[in-house]
Amino acid sequence: VMSDVTYPGRRISVMIDASTSMRTPFKAEHLNRRAETDATFFTAVAAAERFLRLRINGKYRDLVALVEFGNEAYVVTPFTNDYDNILLSTSLIGDPVEYSLFPDQGTIIAQAIDQSVGLFKAFNFLDASGNLMVLFTDGEDTRAIVNGRTLDEIVQSTLDAKIPVYMVRTNYERSKGKVIPDELWIPAIEKTGGRFYAADSEASLLNAIKEIDSLSAGTIRTTQYSSQQPRFAMFAFIAAFCWTGAATLKLSVPQFQKLP
Repeated sequence: VMSDVTYPGRRISVMIDASTSMRTPFKAEHLNRRAETDATFFTAVAAAERFLRLRINGKYRDLVALVEFGNEAYVVTPFTNDYDNILLSTSLIGDPVEYSLFPDQGTIIAQAIDQSVGLFKAFNFLDASGNLMVLFTDGEDTRAIVNGRTLDEIVQSTLDAKIPVYMVRTNYERSKGKVIPDELWIPAIEKTGGRFYAADSEASLLNAIKEIDSLSAGTIRTTQYSSQQPRFAMFAFIAAFCWTGAATLKLSVPQFQKLP
């Protein structure tokens, strides 16, 4: 049996920058309660977790993927609606020991975007509606060419696939335009149909998360398949046989027509 099902939600790829530059301080006493340090990375992980919980506790049934990146981008968890799994993965990459072992030191944002596009493609989601990327990074990246592809070409791939990118640039006390790469990333992100947020404080970071959540209302349409096989035919036959036998005995044998 095949049926088309539509429900509120999005397919969301959450990308978190784990490069060395994310070790700079970002004070967030309410968000970053777990880590002993106030490094930007731990605040970004806490912000990503807050965003995920907003979606989980709301009316949405999102499919969520988690990508961690530096010089390279790594798919930590592919698209899933197993929210315990995605929250566990977010918690694990936010562990200070795990972060200290992360191998990449640089920041190549376009690499993460390209990896996420590939993830949407691998799940055959490029032609579907309801796709979205949320990027947490300090924005310290001025590379305009990655693996022989220009930033415009990579951005164009998200535009062709109709996947908006929402970039939360977490850089403490650095407002919009105060970080040199902002000149590169603001127009690039806005070109995708998404938004650029300069989160320079805990308050602005929380506002960015809340706004992305409100802007991410949408629907997912999927096709569900189910098969049904009879398992109790023998029991139904036995029941019918007993009932028929009882009726036959009652009608044909006088002894079965009255109570003893």
